[in-house]
Amino acid sequence: MCFPCCFTISTAEVGVIETWGKYTGLAQPGCNIIICPMQFMAGKISFRVQQLNVRVETKTMDNVFLTAVVSVQYQVLRDKVYEAFYALTNPNQQITAHVYDVMRSQLPHLELDAVFEAKEELALAVKNALAETMTTYGYQIVNVLITDLDPDQRVKSAMNEINSSKRLKYAVAERAEGDKILQVKAAEAEAEAKYLSGVGVAKQRKAIIDGLRSSIVDFSGQVEGSSTKEVMDLLLLTQYFDMVRDVGQANHCKTTFTPSVVGISDTMRNAILQANDGK
Repeated sequence: MCFPCCFTISTAEVGVIETWGKYTGLAQPGCNIIICPMQFMAGKISFRVQQLNVRVETKTMDNVFLTAVVSVQYQVLRDKVYEAFYALTNPNQQITAHVYDVMRSQLPHLELDAVFEAKEELALAVKNALAETMTTYGYQIVNVLITDLDPDQRVKSAMNEINSSKRLKYAVAERAEGDKILQVKAAEAEAEAKYLSGVGVAKQRKAIIDGLRSSIVDFSGQVEGSSTKEVMDLLLLTQYFDMVRDVGQANHCKTTFTPSVVGISDTMRNAILQANDGK
C-alpha cells in the first residue's frame, strides 16, 4: 500500500530522494511530497560554508616539534550534489588526510623562523592540494587558514630569551653611546669654562697691573723724593694686609698666624703654636 508523505527542506539545503534504494532526484527547499514506502529521503546536503579545524604535529628542519592548526573552509557544489553525497563516506576524514600530507611534507624543509614567515605559502599549498582532489567529490575549498603555530614551551622560552638578549644588547649599546655623548659634551663644557676662566684671570691681572701702574705714577707725582721701588713696596704691603684680613674673616678660619720672626726662639714658638692649633 502506497500513500503520499509530506516533508520540508530548509533554505540552503537539498534532500536526496531514493526510490527502492536508487537515487531519483533532489528535494528543493520548501514543502515536498514523496510516495511511501517506495520513496524516502536518504539524507540532506547543506550548501552552507563549513569549517574543519585540523591539528597537525610535525617537526621543522632544525628538529623543533610544533603543532599547527589549519582551518579549512569548504562547501558543497550545487551542480555536484550526487558526488558529494555518494562519493565519500566521511569528507572530514578525507580533508584531514590531505592536510596532514601537505603539512608534513612542507614543514620539514623549513626552519622554525621560516615557518612563521611562510604561513601564507603553506596555506596556499594546502588549498591547492585539497581543491584538486575535493572538487572531484563535489566539494569546493573556499579558503585555508593557518590559525596557530605552537612550538614546545621550552622552545618558546628559548626564543624569548634570545630576543630579550638582543634587545638588552641594543639597549646597552645605546646607553654607552649616550654616556659617551655626555662625557664629550662635559669635556667640551669644561674646556670652554677653563678657557673663559683663563680669559677672566688674564683680564683681572691686566686690570690689577694697570691699576698698580696708575697708582705708582700718581703717588710718585704727589710725593716728592719717593722712588718707584718704595711705592711698589707700599702697595705690596697694603695688598698683604688686605689678604690677611680676608683670610681672617673666612668662616672656617679659627687662628691666623702672621710671621714676625726676630730670632730662633720666635721661630720655635710659632711652630709649636701652629702645631697645637692644627690638632
